[in-house]
This record gives sequence, structure tokens and C-alpha cells, in this order.
Amino acid sequence: MIESTEQYIQEFFNILYKCWSIHSSSKWTLENPAKGQCGVTSLVVNDFFGGDILKTKTPEGWHYYNRICNNSVDFTQSQFSLKPIYLDMLSNREDAFSDTNMEQYSYLKNRINEYAKEINFGYIT
Repeated sequence: MIESTEQYIQEFFNILYKCWSIHSSSKWTLENPAKGQCGVTSLVVNDFFGGDILKTKTPEGWHYYNRICNNSVDFTQSQFSLKPIYLDMLSNREDAFSDTNMEQYSYLKNRINEYAKEINFGYIT
């Protein structure tokens, strides 16, 4: 049973990890499954939890993540060898979509919904 927001977020990360693939990011690899997943993940997390989409600058370009219940949460931080300096710049869905496309977004959202239903976690419409 999930008893706290932190546990809920951790369980969602576990679901994401199982759902990420080459279909949700062309940069995905077995060795680095979070690679290139920031835009698409921030959108799906925003669908599921609400909150804000944030961004910060990295050497590779903009990096997207979320603010949930007033806490910054980066589900794709593991793609970096060095943790980014988080500027918590308010972003939006349009910005995050600049890092992905509707096909990748729909794929990830649908995969998460399928998996979430299987484990009775809840799902997004």
C-alpha cells in the first residue's frame, strides 16, 4: 500500500523505468534508459500529477522536469553523469513538446496507463 506522496512518486518512477524505450525517445539505450526522455516524461508526469513543468539549461540544451506538491522532481536525472544545476525555470507543455513528438508522447502515456492498470495504480485519461 502506498502511504505517502514520496512512495507514490517512487512507484511512478518504477513504472516509467519499465515503460521507457526507443519508442518514447530515439536516444534511449539499455545502458541509459532515461537518455532523451525528459520532455516526454515531464509531459506525462504533468498529466498524472499536475503541478508545473520546469526547465534548466544543460550542455546538451534544455532539460525538462517537474514540480509536484511544491517539490522539484527529476525522473530522468539518471541520464546525466553529473547532476544538472537546477534553475527551476517555469516552463510549459509547448516547450516540453519541443523535445519530443506526439507519437512518443502517446506511446509513453499509453504504456504507463496499461502498466498502471495492471498493478491497480491508477491511470490518466
